[in-house]
Amino acid sequence: MLADTAASLRAVVRQWPRLPVLVKDIALAVVVAVLAFVPAISHIGPEIGDLPRRDAGAVAGLVLTLALCLPLAVRTRWPAVCLALVGSAFAVGQVLGYPDTFGKMGLLLALYAAGAHLARFRRRLAAAVTVAYAVLAVVLHTLGAPPRFLDYLAFYLMMAVIWLAGTGVRRWRAEQAERERLAAEVATSTERARIARDLHDVVTHHVTAMVVQADAAQFLLDTEPARAGDGLSAISDTGRRALTELRALLDVLEATGENPVPDRTPAIGRVSDLVEQARLSGQPVEWSEEGVSRPRPVDVELAAYRVVQEALTNAIKHATGQPTTVLLRHGEEHLEIEVTTTGPATAPVAPSGGRGLRGLRERIRMLDGDLVAGPRPGGGFRVHALIPVGAA
Repeated sequence: MLADTAASLRAVVRQWPRLPVLVKDIALAVVVAVLAFVPAISHIGPEIGDLPRRDAGAVAGLVLTLALCLPLAVRTRWPAVCLALVGSAFAVGQVLGYPDTFGKMGLLLALYAAGAHLARFRRRLAAAVTVAYAVLAVVLHTLGAPPRFLDYLAFYLMMAVIWLAGTGVRRWRAEQAERERLAAEVATSTERARIARDLHDVVTHHVTAMVVQADAAQFLLDTEPARAGDGLSAISDTGRRALTELRALLDVLEATGENPVPDRTPAIGRVSDLVEQARLSGQPVEWSEEGVSRPRPVDVELAAYRVVQEALTNAIKHATGQPTTVLLRHGEEHLEIEVTTTGPATAPVAPSGGRGLRGLRERIRMLDGDLVAGPRPGGGFRVHALIPVGAA
């Protein structure tokens, strides 16, 4: 029996944060009302005035106790209304000299709720509470309450502290919500930048290759139809690769925890595909790999793949037909990629906004790596990336 009760209580505690606010407030009001009728604690409650006690009668006592407790059911939705009802019932009980009741704790809860949940007219309500309390003190003194100024002041300060405690919680919640909003904005901006980088890398590389292949096929169409046909086949293959990578990227964007997608992130092992595709576009590329290849974190492999992809894309755009070398060196602590071209730069075959290298630097920087890109002293261009293999 005790085990079942404990299990039920644990289930209630687990579900409590997920319950609607109205349900929580109603539960609080019911608990306070029930405790007001428990003999052991029914006489505990805040008191001022010390007027002679009067027998309120069963009906009047029940009505007064419920008036002190039941308005707590709307303390979050209508905190001002809750405080007005509970405060009025408390004042009536003090003026008529009704016996002490635990239900008077509702005044303290209503004050806290007003400080924590009231959004407008906070100063006006605080001023109204102060004036009402002063009037109550004068009425109690007129009815014969002992002139204890310090007691009245202490009670007022207690109410002010409870109000300010609610105000502090309200400010903390507002600051927490603002921090969460800013964090969400930062996360959204970061994710948008990541998506933009991936889209740029995928689309620019494949489209640039298709433009070069199409231009070459156009010139060969009349003189060497067979080679022009090979170029058109290369364009078709490049387009299919682009569609495959775009679909994989869209699948990742649409994936949820309930519907994950297989990992199709390009890996280091597919760098050779990039080299072969560049060769099909007419770019003479020499590919070499040093060291022992081993599995790396996904982010590291993707960054290495994107470095080679962007460097080859720029080589095809700005150094068309110039010899290009790709070196991938596997180290114990770093993964090193170097892509170089020789000869003077040519007119770009496609417009470039310079976004690719900026995105690469940001990607490598997030992995605590380093990327250097710039012209070579003897002509050509060099892209060098150093990525820690332990980065994730």
